[in-house]
Amino acid sequence: MARRYWLMKSEPDVFSFDDLMRAPQRTTCWDGVRNFQARNFLRDDVRAGDGVLFYHSGEDSKAVVGTAEVVKGGHPDPTQFDERSGHHDPASRKVDPRWYAVDIRAEERFERAVTLDEMRGVPGLGKMRLLQRGQRLSVLPVTAAEWKIVVKLGKGG
Repeated sequence: MARRYWLMKSEPDVFSFDDLMRAPQRTTCWDGVRNFQARNFLRDDVRAGDGVLFYHSGEDSKAVVGTAEVVKGGHPDPTQFDERSGHHDPASRKVDPRWYAVDIRAEERFERAVTLDEMRGVPGLGKMRLLQRGQRLSVLPVTAAEWKIVVKLGKGG
């Protein structure tokens, strides 16, 4: 199966790319997603080996800042069962979990952030899901061509 690509959003004051780089083995469980469409991507489509554009979605920093790789595909999100978690879901059952997570590992910090405003003007990114009206999901598919363009920009190209 061909490698797929994703954009995953995180507010940098909650979990930043720097946090991912400092994590043990630069790896974390990408949990806490509480949107059914994004959950479906994590559960059904995101696979180990897929590429991730790590996007800071904070008020002041809307930009792709680095890349990661999915190291473990969809699995039940452990935070849904943890009553102390801000992502606890008392309606979710271990025999039929409602929410899913994946594990990602940091690959590369970009030389420069690729901002949302910049991407809006780049040829080849006009149809990128991130740039479409109403696309507020925390997990979005990215085409191979879009991936290459954003990575090249992030490396200073």
